[in-house]
Amino acid sequence: MRPALHGAVRLAVGLYRVSTAEQGHSGLGLEAQQASVRAYVEAQGWTLVAEYSDIASGKDDRRSGFQAALARCRQLCAVLVAARLDRITRRAHTLSGLLEGYQIRAADMPGADDLMMRIYAAMAQKERELISERTRAALAAAKARGAVLGGDRGYRPASGPDAAAAAQARQQVAERAAHRLALELERLQAEGVTGQATMARALNQRGVQGPSGRGAWTHTTVARVMARAASSLRPHTMDRPLRAVAGPTTVLMTTGPS
Repeated sequence: MRPALHGAVRLAVGLYRVSTAEQGHSGLGLEAQQASVRAYVEAQGWTLVAEYSDIASGKDDRRSGFQAALARCRQLCAVLVAARLDRITRRAHTLSGLLEGYQIRAADMPGADDLMMRIYAAMAQKERELISERTRAALAAAKARGAVLGGDRGYRPASGPDAAAAAQARQQVAERAAHRLALELERLQAEGVTGQATMARALNQRGVQGPSGRGAWTHTTVARVMARAASSLRPHTMDRPLRAVAGPTTVLMTTGPS
């Protein structure tokens, strides 16, 4: 159900995104986006309850921060707020689907309605397609001039594979998955669903993917996710009741360059 924007108190979730190429070069970095969203939310008289960030391409709708923000909005019936609409997605059809189930606002378009947002999203998608076409044309022209594209450039790493770094990367992936799933468990608890076996059945019925992305939920899977969330993700996901929350939670989800 989409949250209505009327009433004494509205809750908002902030979403920020940059790509690797934008870091240090764009005037709309993470801090600038955060300042813009916070100012907008304060001007509306809403309460910012959580914030999520991605370092990823806008064409990737599987971004961890994006998915976590949507889960939080579903849980709290909150408004999803970004500095610009293309910080949420560059796909017009994705935005159209989101507008069917979520209330979305962009700080740089405070007066925009759903129709204006759909038009803006279509323009952002067209811009991304034109950038891709120009890139392909430039590569083709460089190849025609005899430039060597791709292949072995002679680079060799100074050291071999780092087992510790690989283990850390796997740990980070597991923690992101646990964060996403902990939000789903919180939502079930808020709906009065208790007991690990009961929660497992509810997750299976709703089609929620497990930590590995495949297989059915069991009471053991639920217990493992709850244990991981309690031990390592409590500052981000296991919030106290909203009336006791003093400020928003910021989570940085890094999913790869554009």
